[in-house]
Amino acid sequence: MKSAESDRPQTASQAPQLLRPRGSNHVGMRQFNERVVLQAVRLHGSVPKAELARLTGLSAQTIGLITTRLEDDGLLLRQARVRGRIGQPSVPLALNPDGAFALGIKLGRRSTDCLLVDFTGQVRQRQTVNYDFPDAATLLPTIAGQIQAIERGMEGLAPRLVGVGVAAPFNLGGWHKMLGLPQASSDRWNQIDLAAEVQAMTPTPVSFAKDTQAACVAELVAGRGRDLKSFLYLFVDTFVGGGVVINSHLHGGVHGNSGAVASLPLHLAASQAGAQGGQSPEQLIGQASLWELEQRFLAAGLAPDAAYDDRATAAPFAAHTAQWIANAARALAHCAVGGTAFMDLDAVVIDGSFSRTMLTQLLAQTSQALDDYNWEGLWRPQLLAGDIGSDARALGGALLPLHENFAPDRDLFLKAMA
Repeated sequence: MKSAESDRPQTASQAPQLLRPRGSNHVGMRQFNERVVLQAVRLHGSVPKAELARLTGLSAQTIGLITTRLEDDGLLLRQARVRGRIGQPSVPLALNPDGAFALGIKLGRRSTDCLLVDFTGQVRQRQTVNYDFPDAATLLPTIAGQIQAIERGMEGLAPRLVGVGVAAPFNLGGWHKMLGLPQASSDRWNQIDLAAEVQAMTPTPVSFAKDTQAACVAELVAGRGRDLKSFLYLFVDTFVGGGVVINSHLHGGVHGNSGAVASLPLHLAASQAGAQGGQSPEQLIGQASLWELEQRFLAAGLAPDAAYDDRATAAPFAAHTAQWIANAARALAHCAVGGTAFMDLDAVVIDGSFSRTMLTQLLAQTSQALDDYNWEGLWRPQLLAGDIGSDARALGGALLPLHENFAPDRDLFLKAMA
């Protein structure tokens, strides 16, 4: 996708104002405190007012005023009284699932998903379309139809839709020769301003993020990132990609392309004098992408789309998958060691758009491959499975506008893109 102003996340002022202005000189502080309270409830679940005061450092009186306003706005719900403790029964407060919604759209090289996500981060509606490779002329109208169908299904809740987050590769037309696509198809996608195209489909504010960074956002907010401060995130899809989290913030990089591990070389480049045919070193994309597993299946006369579901670990696919996992694990271990040397990470988190059984096997062999490296001078990070799975990119896209409108730290995810 070409870089444009419309690719940048919209500000909260452009979205429906569910946290209403209060007509005060202290509006900014009040809204910040409201966001702090919402964040505390999101992180800790159903919480009584006294506990909210302790968690946020705000006075009991301030908490009382804020929670009343948030209940009036439909963002918090009172739960059943908790009895049996010393003192007055407490009334826990929880997020109202219907308090706000966001759409997350993942546009990938094999499928597009459109998810409606509620205020608690749960998926309420889903629209999916599969293909061999997306054709812009047919896919963009299909996405418009997906958005309209989901909005119609919201009935009276549509005014609480605060944003649309689009997650797609920066360069969807990239590696077209590897995919066997004509140059014209590649050029078409590389010339499209996807955020602007989607914005023309809906009056709701639209933001854009690289697909694997959106997946990293989902892991950061709803998965392993709740317990990790700094980690390298690797997402294995048709092509492999990733994201980098430093001190609980997604690090975008100068061009918003941090975590572009697909291009990582797997060995040293030969000198010009000694290079054979001028070939560059093989990249991670050639060993740790599901595209390569698809090619193994095709060569054996098997369905390539089995790479993305449970068939991959069952006969007759399993033998080919085992060979792919052995190669991919070594390549991912190489990437993990390099990332650790540069960033001194808590963990490396691996996820992907394949079955959880396959993820377990890939992690086990990647861990074994890490054993073969010399860790002198480095602290070996934890190797962890991601919690989200194939929905990570679309879910991360939806979480972006929810965070923008309701979390206290607006630049938590997209410092480099804001």
